[in-house]
Amino acid sequence: MAFSLNKIMLIGNLGRDVETRFTTGNVSISSFSMATTNGYKGKDGNWVNETTWHNVTVFNMSDYMKENLKKGRKVYVEGRLTKREYTDKEGIKRYSTDVISEKIIPLDSSGEGSNYSENTSAESTTVNEMPPIESNDDLPF
Repeated sequence: MAFSLNKIMLIGNLGRDVETRFTTGNVSISSFSMATTNGYKGKDGNWVNETTWHNVTVFNMSDYMKENLKKGRKVYVEGRLTKREYTDKEGIKRYSTDVISEKIIPLDSSGEGSNYSENTSAESTTVNEMPPIESNDDLPF
């Protein structure tokens, strides 16, 4: 039996607000783009930033998450890669590699409860807030 793994983890910034549409079966499909940036030293010794854009798709995203994921927000996205083929308006066959998200965690504060995470699977959606630690004296180590 062959073992395979299709897992991607990204940290980046949203390039646009979340857009949502519904299938005929009333399943919500939300999508957004996000940018990740890799820095490296060029041949001339100067730092170069290289940005890669990713298309992210989420099934049955909560309304809370849709309202809080806005252009520019820093997020962690975990999921799997998928490839699709489509024909554009001019009849040209195109290919796209997308991320099907299984988990999204906002990483910057939006002014309210920024310490939350969401499992975006159809079965469950959870929002967890971490309690604040008042002092290091309470830590067992």
